[in-house]
Amino acid sequence: MGLEKYESKQQQIFKPAARIFPFISRFDMLTPALQDKVEEWSATEDTCSFKVKGFTVALRIVERVENKHIKIAGDDGVGIPVDFSFWIQLHEVSESDTRIRMVLHAELNMMMRMMVGSKIQGGLDKAVEGLAQAFNQLP
Repeated sequence: MGLEKYESKQQQIFKPAARIFPFISRFDMLTPALQDKVEEWSATEDTCSFKVKGFTVALRIVERVENKHIKIAGDDGVGIPVDFSFWIQLHEVSESDTRIRMVLHAELNMMMRMMVGSKIQGGLDKAVEGLAQAFNQLP
C-alpha cells in the first residue's frame, strides 16, 4: 500500500477568498447545490454522506484555516474501503482573483492505483471546474 497524491488543475474564481470560504467550509451550505445531484445527500456543518454507484460515502471536515483551506477526511467505518483525505485550497491573488485547487491523498494498493488512478485525477479536475463555475456565477 502506498500513499498517493493527486492534485487538480488550478481554477480561477473572480471573487475574494472571503466570499468563497463560507461555502466550502460547511457541508450544509452545499446542500442546495448537491442534493439533487447525488443520492441520499445529508449534511451537517461538519459531516456529510451520500451514495454514489451504490456506495455510501461519508465525509468529515477535520481542519479549517479561514480563507486558505479546509481538510476533509473519509468518516471512519463507512462506505469506501480506502483511507483518504483531501484539501480544498484557496489562494487569493487579488480581490477579484482567487485560485482554487483540490489535493487528494489516498492509501491505494497497486491494483486500485491501476484501476482508478486516472479516474481520480479526472474527477478532481471536474470537481474543481464545477466549483469554480458555481462561484463565478454567484452575484
